[in-house]
Amino acid sequence: MHDLRRALINGLLNLAIFLETHPDVPASSSLTLHHFPNHDNDDDLRAEIDQIAARVGSQIDFEDTPYGHYATYVSFGPVEYRAVAILAAAQARHDAERSYRGCIDPS
Repeated sequence: MHDLRRALINGLLNLAIFLETHPDVPASSSLTLHHFPNHDNDDDLRAEIDQIAARVGSQIDFEDTPYGHYATYVSFGPVEYRAVAILAAAQARHDAERSYRGCIDPS
């Protein structure tokens, strides 16, 4: 895990250097790095997000809760670290919606 984290950090630093040295290359005005916890139940998902919120000094983002997401974030100007737990009901809704993919021909 440490190697993957180091690779991510190096990649972000290299991207920043690349964008700085190539002002002619278009870039978005913002960037969000997402972390999605991997647990089997909503309680563990929420607990991990709560722990992350405590570590980074942020609150739970309740704007995501109507969609079945439990999230927190910290911003560094236009760059954001966002930890998001997709709760079971939202995952089930998404899976049900995807089950129709390819079954309907709109033409």
